[in-house]
Formats: sequence, C-alpha cells, structure tokens
Amino acid sequence: MTTVPVASRPLLRLLPRLDRRVKAGHPWAFSNEIAMTPAAKALPPGSLVRLEGDDGWNHGTWMFNPHSLIAARRLDRAADVAVNLAWLQARLAAALALRERLYDGTCYRLVHAEADGLPGLVIDRYGDTLALQANTAGMQALTPLLVEALVKLLKPRAIIARNDASVRTLEGLPEETGLLLGEDATATVQEGGLTFSVDLLGGQKTGWFFDQRENRARVARLAKGGTMLDAFCHTGGFGLQAAAAGATKVTLLDRSGHALDLAMATAAGNGLAGRVTALKAEALDELERMNATGAQFDVVVADPPAFAKSRKDNQVALRGYAKLARLAAGLVSPGGFLFLASCSHHVASGEYADACIFGIGKVRRDVKLLGQYGAGADHPVHPQLPESAYLKGLLFQLG
Repeated sequence: MTTVPVASRPLLRLLPRLDRRVKAGHPWAFSNEIAMTPAAKALPPGSLVRLEGDDGWNHGTWMFNPHSLIAARRLDRAADVAVNLAWLQARLAAALALRERLYDGTCYRLVHAEADGLPGLVIDRYGDTLALQANTAGMQALTPLLVEALVKLLKPRAIIARNDASVRTLEGLPEETGLLLGEDATATVQEGGLTFSVDLLGGQKTGWFFDQRENRARVARLAKGGTMLDAFCHTGGFGLQAAAAGATKVTLLDRSGHALDLAMATAAGNGLAGRVTALKAEALDELERMNATGAQFDVVVADPPAFAKSRKDNQVALRGYAKLARLAAGLVSPGGFLFLASCSHHVASGEYADACIFGIGKVRRDVKLLGQYGAGADHPVHPQLPESAYLKGLLFQLG
C-alpha cells in the first residue's frame, strides 16, 4: 500500500448520476462508477484514496484497485483518517468486543470483512491461534500492520495466512498459505462438548466452519437415538456432534482422506469411534449408490462446497442443488430429518430453497420445512451487501 500523507491522498470522483448506491451506504464502488482517469489507472492496487461524488459529496477513505471490477471499498467515512496501527487496533478491538459479548469461549470468526469495517479481511480465532485471509490488495498490503495489531491485542501463539481463496485472483493476488507468526499451524476447537483438531494450513478455507455452529447443535439434537449420514462432512462437525448427542451410528462421507483421518482421530479422542464410520468417496456418486441399494438414515446432512463459483454458474448450481436434494431426500427414513446447506453467495436464498424443494418433490414424499437458517452471529451481515448473507440452511422433516 502506498504510504502518503493524508493531506495528499489521491482524490477520485464518482461519475455523474452514478453515486446513488454509495450515498445510500453501499461499501463498494464499481469501476464503471468511477472516473477512471489516467492518474487513477496508474495507482498501485490497494492504494488509499479519497472518494467524492461529482457534486463534491465526501464519501470518505477507500481502498482502490484500478484492475478490479469492485474498484473501491470503503474503509472509513472520514476522508482525513490515518489508516495506521492505532486505526487497525481500534477496528479489531471493536470486532473482538462484539464476539466476547456473543460467546463465552475463544473460538469464533473474529473479523467478517465489510460487516466489521475491514473489507476483504477474514480472521478466525482458535484460542491462541489465528487464521487470516486477506482477499483484497488493500488488506494484503496492510497485513504486516494487521499482524502487529493482533499481537498487541491478543498475543497469539501463531498467525497463519490462508490466502488461497480463488477470489484473490480478481484482485491480481497470488494464492498462497504460510505462517505469519510462530512455528505451529495446528489448533483445536471446542464445540458441542468435543475437541476437534484443525489443520490451518491444509484444511478447507480457514480451517473450520464456524458459520454452521448453531446448525450443528440443532441437527445433533434431532439425531439422538437414530442413525445419521453426514455427506460432504469435511472433518465431521455435524456427524461427530450428533454421535456425542446420542446418535447410534454415524456415517461420515467425504472425498478427502486427510479430512476423514482428522475426523476419525477426533472420534477416537472423544470416545466415539465405535459409533462412527468414515467413507471416502465422491459424495454425489455415493449418494446415487446408496439410493440404488435402499439405504436409509434417520438424519441426513448435505453441506457441500460452493456449487457456484461465479454468477455465470448460477443455473448449473441450482440444477446441482436440486439433484443433491433429491438424492439426499431419498435416503431419509420415514419421519426423519434432512438438513441441506449452500455457501454459494451467488445463489440467492429464495432460488436455493426453490431448487431444494423441487428436488425433494421428485421423491414423492410428504415434507415439512422446519426452518431456514444462516450463519452464526460471529458472521455479521452488512445490510447493503446481500453477498455477506452467503450461508443458507434448510431443515426438513420427511414423511
């Protein structure tokens, strides 16, 4: 990030009649809304700029990347703010204070990007270990200061960079992982009375899916005394908590042998190995096979990775979700429960629900929709960014 005095921070202007969204509080400005002068195009990605409307309306301090469709992201409503160590500490302290009001423990999403006033930044906390993902050029440039601020605030044992999200390519950033602080990238999570081992360098995303915390507890209550299939299980968050809650038999299904090994190690460490089975296979193929053999479970969970990686994938993704719903519903025993989830922010909640209901309808069963759920409160939603309400969970009972 170019370091310049606040007084000489570059000034960019929104084009005439294209400032309505930003005036309404939207934290993004797109490249076709900004006067992309030669000087603007020459600014280094991640530069701090002042943004004004063509009428002179002050929109504050923004991070700017001339090569990205989302060209500017708001950092502060003040145009003269110094984005320095003290500013970052204040933002991080506010995020921490909220989580400490929400949770008793020290495992949660600490920073959720725009909703916490730190656009493009995700930080997950695992007690004394942090996983940091900087998805914008501005946050990438601020990373050394972020590490310094986190050390002052939390004194972590380790900070791991999980900068391997594909969205970084849209900002011209490489995908990479590594240690920013410390020497050990392992961590544990306590949830549902269990201790889970987390691989912060080799696991998915930032290592653990905190967003499903409440949904895992919800499903675990329903599994007591019954059998369960946890499809796309990753490290077994749903299935292992169901076993701990009293499920008699849990099948963990995933294509990753490494994730299943971690899940089974957790099962053994918590005295659950006798009731948990790991099955390594492509989930959709295995669900097809199970349907062909007439397999049945009292609870079925299907929580796959995002089917839509971009908006153009939307229709293909919806067909995929309908197929998954049909296959999963076919495995639910009469009176049993089905939990389906999507983390595709390109798929709207209504169209996702419609696709799932259409798919379930193919099995010709009576069905009740018991609830629609999102991420936990440590994943706050920016009201102007529907994309930040990315997680969609549907709970059904089938007759």
